[in-house]
Amino acid sequence: MTHRTPDGPEPRPDLSKPVWQPPGTGSGADGEADGIHQVVESPTEQIAEVLADPQATTVVDPTAIDPALADPEAVAEAVAPQRDIATAEGDTLLEVRDLTVEFGGLAALSEVSFDIRRGEILGLIGPNGAGKTTCFNAITGVYTPTRGTVTFDGEPLGKLKRHKITRKGIARTFQNVRLWGEMTALENVCVGTDARHKTSVWGATFRTPRHYREERDAVERGMALLEFVGIAARATEKAANLPYGDQRRLEIARALATEPKLLCLDEPAAGFNPSEKTALMGLIKKIRDDGYTVLLIEHDMRLVMGVTDRIVVLEFGRKIADGAPREVRDNPAVIAAYLGVPDDDIA
Repeated sequence: MTHRTPDGPEPRPDLSKPVWQPPGTGSGADGEADGIHQVVESPTEQIAEVLADPQATTVVDPTAIDPALADPEAVAEAVAPQRDIATAEGDTLLEVRDLTVEFGGLAALSEVSFDIRRGEILGLIGPNGAGKTTCFNAITGVYTPTRGTVTFDGEPLGKLKRHKITRKGIARTFQNVRLWGEMTALENVCVGTDARHKTSVWGATFRTPRHYREERDAVERGMALLEFVGIAARATEKAANLPYGDQRRLEIARALATEPKLLCLDEPAAGFNPSEKTALMGLIKKIRDDGYTVLLIEHDMRLVMGVTDRIVVLEFGRKIADGAPREVRDNPAVIAAYLGVPDDDIA
């Protein structure tokens, strides 16, 4: 596991000036001179100028923003979580016990129990309608469980609101990509960093030193995260203009920006071609190797078998298997759930 340290191998650029600059701060009436972007002195000012232009589609050079981004080890150090985690490596980080979710008397999830150990990649699989996303939603606060408990890093989540669960250290992506389309890729990630910031409304209004520090940290960490997931060159493009695969990667980067103890990925390979799925497998493993714990919902069995340490299988809202990928693959109940059984075998 890597750990982020206060002193990196290379000096950071001087970010003493405000990062976000509104339109109209250039030499011309609209922040431009004769239709050409104002020439700026530093890479940070350059990216701020592009971010201030809503029509910008400039591809940036990440190493011009921060030379350390050229070093994968330095990027991994910058992205690695800094948060204190009470759970030791290999011990239970998330404990789900008898989790039940009912809608109008219909049980979408019924008495499901499983654990996630710190440092592992756990796959949650099952046929369509098995209750996988419902389980995700109950863990992350979208749904309030009808019965059962969820304990995270030694503390019960109870009926905490979603934003408080995020602050506790659970981040997630969604089955359908949910990004702020009119914001740039970097701005989307910087929103995620706000989960750890402490600037008050008054601090942001009056631009206090803490506000400037957190703003600079958001851009530095945001660029490192975009480089980590492989899309730093598109930092200044609108999220809506990114290719679908890059939008998926951006959503993962935004979730990592909250510095979660547990990252929940809901079908991240949906719509991917085989080569994109292979690259995603590498990214998920890299995320785990950088110190994160991952809970993965996915339909692609090749991806699940290739990336997970352990698998939990649901069918009709109930758990039917829990074990290593090879054990689950050969489990008769799992085979029956996916492929069906002969009529003669139905009791």
